[in-house]
Amino acid sequence: MRVLSYNIHKGIGGRDRSYRLERVMEVIAAEAPDIVCLQEVDRNVRRSRYDNQPDRLAEHFAFDHRLFQLNVHVQSGGYGNLLLSRWPMQSHHQVQLTKQRKKARGAQMAVIETPGGPIQLVNWHLGLGERERHWQTRRLLEHHLFCEARKLPQLIVGDSNDWRNTLASGPFVVHGFQHLTAPISRFRSFPAYLPLGSLDKAFWRGSFSHLAAHVPKRRVARDASDHLPLVVDFEL
Repeated sequence: MRVLSYNIHKGIGGRDRSYRLERVMEVIAAEAPDIVCLQEVDRNVRRSRYDNQPDRLAEHFAFDHRLFQLNVHVQSGGYGNLLLSRWPMQSHHQVQLTKQRKKARGAQMAVIETPGGPIQLVNWHLGLGERERHWQTRRLLEHHLFCEARKLPQLIVGDSNDWRNTLASGPFVVHGFQHLTAPISRFRSFPAYLPLGSLDKAFWRGSFSHLAAHVPKRRVARDASDHLPLVVDFEL
């Protein structure tokens, strides 16, 4: 089973600054994921031609189960996180991770009924400040709705903005999570055209029988966004 996490940068290329959502779709389709976790998805914003990207993406991939979280408001629209799943969601919640006057951030969490059994999946986009990110991580890991599924296998993916790679040895280790996207030299994902930082990360806890991750680096992936996608394969 496969999860893809991807900051799509509103469908705007990181190098040519051109809006072409079709390139993002091509990148996703090439990896054939069962669950798609996206960040920076636009809805009704001028720069992306007022597209309803959550609808376009869900319809293109024919995923019946979707969840959109609007975090940042822009005029009459905005952008946020999008979760698409081939399989039904037993439950889902949206958690705000906005700290004081910082830019609005959020996390989506869902219990997904995979063919191998239920898992709890989190799709998030963390802030730019290190203290902010540590606060956001603690807020999620200690949230009562997250803790309700602690007996399930748990997988957290998304754009962590963790340039200095301090989350794994900080709040995650305290809560018994392991860092899947290590060593960071194998998981550099930003900027897409010349990746230097390992910002798109995965953390896990629980009874997975197999977990593996990689960062696709095809030419279209280097052009479609300012991030490369992260792919996680798992078995239960």
